[in-house]
Amino acid sequence: MSLQAKSLFVAMELSNKKWKLGFGDGSRERERTIPARNGTALMQEIEVAKAKMGLASDAPVICGYEAGRDGFWIARMLKTQGVKVYVMDPASIKVSRQARKKKTDRLDVKKLLQALIHRELWGEQESFSEVRVPSEAQEADLRLHRERERLVGERTGHQTRIRSLLALHGIIIKSPARVVLESLRDWEGKPLSPAWLDELRHEQQRLLAVKERIDEIEKEQIAALNDPQTPAVVKASKLHRLKAVGIQSAWTLSMECFGWRRFQNRKQVGSFAGLTGTPFASGDTTREQGISKAGNRRVRRVMIELAWSWVRWQPESALTHWFIDRYIRGADSRSRRKGIVALARKLLVALWKYVEQDIMPEGAMVRA
Repeated sequence: MSLQAKSLFVAMELSNKKWKLGFGDGSRERERTIPARNGTALMQEIEVAKAKMGLASDAPVICGYEAGRDGFWIARMLKTQGVKVYVMDPASIKVSRQARKKKTDRLDVKKLLQALIHRELWGEQESFSEVRVPSEAQEADLRLHRERERLVGERTGHQTRIRSLLALHGIIIKSPARVVLESLRDWEGKPLSPAWLDELRHEQQRLLAVKERIDEIEKEQIAALNDPQTPAVVKASKLHRLKAVGIQSAWTLSMECFGWRRFQNRKQVGSFAGLTGTPFASGDTTREQGISKAGNRRVRRVMIELAWSWVRWQPESALTHWFIDRYIRGADSRSRRKGIVALARKLLVALWKYVEQDIMPEGAMVRA
């Protein structure tokens, strides 16, 4: 019997209060339930499962769970115990196409266990896709721009709320953060009542606090780009040298994509951003369903915005000429929208080659 056949396979279905565990060795299976986030109980159940299945105490353990709310600390904890860990992409797990399908934690953990065994014992790489686990430092690098992203949404919410409250009185303003609320007058020329002023004042205070934190984050980013200390920030600074690539675009692309992930070819780069096509060909029917949108949404959004910016600020670039020749001259607005997605994919590949191989995009200009 091979070493793989003597391994213990562990699948984990995670929830907020309990973890469902599935154990198997390729021929037998066992299920247990433990309190959530209890690493000690998990390791104890692994040892019990080895004894129950007649495996050696030092038998290799191969564990898998779906990426989700608990993140990567479980993988890091298990690796310190010598366990081989797969963090599975939930979207890659095959599911039933029946209109009404059974779904329980028991069935889910059984499905994960079978996918794990099929991959390890039978070499079926298609059974699931693996999510790369970042280091703690790499994961920490994601926090700054993601906090800014959340705060920008919160800022928009506060601004909209203030404008909506004032619109109830026939008042239209341009800058909710700067307006002096006490000086406002309604449609009759009367000042606003104390109750309305209190709510508006509270919204404005929250808005100012959010704007202040956004300004602090942007100053931190600028300071880091001027004096890069980590590989990810070095790549962000390198991207920012190109005209059309702003601070936020360079920072997001570096932290989410180029800073710590490794790609083998251009197809992997495009797939990571969800910018690759999804053809449908069955019998005599052939059509394109659009981009997959299965990748990193932040990178995809940045690249669509950056593609438009690239056309504007890099007019002599070969990519810009390609876009204009193919999608602008004699094309309608729908074709231009499709073309900008194609440009975003090509541009992402070009930027990848630029940061990894120092291959400058043809015809691109750098900042003075």
